[in-house]
Amino acid sequence: METVHISYPLSQDIIERYSGPQVLALGQFDGVHLGHASVIQMAIKEGASQGIPVSLMTFHPHPKEVMKKGDYEGYLTPTREKENLLRSMGVDYLYVVEFNHEFSKVSPQEFVNEMLFPLRIHAAVAGFDFRFGHKGEGDVDVLKRLGEGSFQVYTVPPFVMGGEKVSSSGIRKLLQEGDIALANEWLGRRYALSGTVINGEKRGRTIGFPTANVELSEHYVLPRKGVYAVTVDYEGKVLHGVMNIGVKPTFHSGVSKPWFEVHLFDFSGDLYGRTLRVELVSYIREERKFGSIEELIAQITKDADTARRLLGSLGTVR
Repeated sequence: METVHISYPLSQDIIERYSGPQVLALGQFDGVHLGHASVIQMAIKEGASQGIPVSLMTFHPHPKEVMKKGDYEGYLTPTREKENLLRSMGVDYLYVVEFNHEFSKVSPQEFVNEMLFPLRIHAAVAGFDFRFGHKGEGDVDVLKRLGEGSFQVYTVPPFVMGGEKVSSSGIRKLLQEGDIALANEWLGRRYALSGTVINGEKRGRTIGFPTANVELSEHYVLPRKGVYAVTVDYEGKVLHGVMNIGVKPTFHSGVSKPWFEVHLFDFSGDLYGRTLRVELVSYIREERKFGSIEELIAQITKDADTARRLLGSLGTVR
């Protein structure tokens, strides 16, 4: 898959290099969840039937981040992770459109005229609730009208699980409530956080539970504070462990920025400076303040036992 960073209007160089018959999936696709997958799979199916490439157009930064509106609280899938997921799904070209205040004022007609027509797309595929153009004035019906005679438009219905529509906003809410199990079901994979191991307070090693203090690499949607059973990708192996997301109230007060501390089971080694990808498997408990170090150690021991049990059925090598 080739990632192409573009802006409005398309440059002549981009038009010359990428214009040609293609099936284009349109949307923000933050999360690349099961609903998004249904859109992408339809595009891939249509591309295969026509014998032409499949492309996907997304927008970065997230429109809600730029406009400071709505319930935006971070990314479910930052661009790099989105790239990896789309590559594995069989997308040929990923167009990442620069979203800024100027682009937010582009009308639906201008978007089609200056972004879609020059690419000479064969068809556009979008979810039933896709919106585009200034103030979201364009929807799939508008897209069909504007593209009539030039490209087809395929609309994908809602993806429903357990009677509820799978959505990025719904997954954000589940994560913030600590329902990691259902969030993972809607994503179709485990929610993951990536970051670099940095120096921490080194308190964990003094109580028998050394931890890797992870500084997140992106502005992720943060799950509910608490303790999680996790897996960590490390040198081709999947290690098991327990992660605390929170402010460590037993030792600190008045802190709002959370720490991300991972204790890996049966592991010894230097992780400083390493990039870790941590997958959240199960929520164990909320974070709380303990009356003594002894109480904390006893609870961490219980948490580790719980995590080992929850993770026991998982493999150790990919």
